[in-house]
Amino acid sequence: MANPRESELSYPLGEQLPALGAALDIAPGVRWVRMQLPFALDHINLWLLRDEIEGCAGWTVVDCGITNADTQAAWEQVFARHLDGLPVLRVLATHFHPDHLGLAHWLCERWSGAPGGLPECRLWISATDFQLARLASRSTEGLGGESAAAFFASHGLTDEDSLAKIRARAAYYPSMVPAVPARFRRLMDGQVLNVGGTAWRCLVGHGHSPEHISLHAESLGVLISGDMVLPRISTNVSVVDSEPEADPLSLYLASLRRLMALPADTLVLPSHGKPFRGLHARLAQLIEHHDERLAETQVACAAAPTHAAGLLPVLFKRPLDLHQTTFAMGESLAHLHALWLAGRLRRERGADGVYRFSAVI
Repeated sequence: MANPRESELSYPLGEQLPALGAALDIAPGVRWVRMQLPFALDHINLWLLRDEIEGCAGWTVVDCGITNADTQAAWEQVFARHLDGLPVLRVLATHFHPDHLGLAHWLCERWSGAPGGLPECRLWISATDFQLARLASRSTEGLGGESAAAFFASHGLTDEDSLAKIRARAAYYPSMVPAVPARFRRLMDGQVLNVGGTAWRCLVGHGHSPEHISLHAESLGVLISGDMVLPRISTNVSVVDSEPEADPLSLYLASLRRLMALPADTLVLPSHGKPFRGLHARLAQLIEHHDERLAETQVACAAAPTHAAGLLPVLFKRPLDLHQTTFAMGESLAHLHALWLAGRLRRERGADGVYRFSAVI
């Protein structure tokens, strides 16, 4: 849902956007790259950080785009025009989702073994997201196929056409992340990276992915927020079939509250949308948004036992295509589980095999 209180934020770059295959300087040693995505969310922001490793000058790439020929071609334009003749030294992924990690294998291979004694271009990512990416690129865990269809059916999604399409999405993740580098460097909460003389502190976030890493450069007043904080839309927080009793929403809200410790005037570099100021306002908006959805969920379940599919019209007022429905089902479950695991709802499985949630009396 678009942010109805976007006016509380400010966009210091105005309407400026980097063209496809181009880069825009937005802070000392920080360049903004924008790649296309074949979804309703039609772009991802990627970042170039001026770096030096083992005496070699170059760049760190933050996030990668999905694997396809168009994204690779756009990257080649960036390499030719916007690296100042310097190599990519490392690739950092905020988390395992396809638009962030898809081309990591290609980027690492593209810039490893280059002449001149350059260090091997390594992927840097949290250990949890690295392992999940390796699993998902070889299977359909949590992202489509028979298991996902059965999981959604157990939560009230009974439309056979939708379930058939979900079963057919068995290759959804591998189609955009066909490979993951075999080796990586681990990122952890609180870890400080020296990137070209600038200290970037890793900030872990949970709920959107298992171990999402945002990066804060105090000296620049900049936060690379990944998907944890977006200016116009709310981050997807979903329960998936690989962790069917998860409570990602409570984890996500706790992560947002930790980000309140950053300075209010921080320049936020999000993965989708434009760089903005107003971090504290946006964090408060997101927390309030989910509090409102939780209240609506509680009311619906108090009126009658409700399954996740039945909650979709309550939480999502617009028509949903299949891609959006799968995310919406996960998000509906996230709100139900937050209340259920807090003891505010009761969960029961009916004779039809569907889980329904009702108010605790």
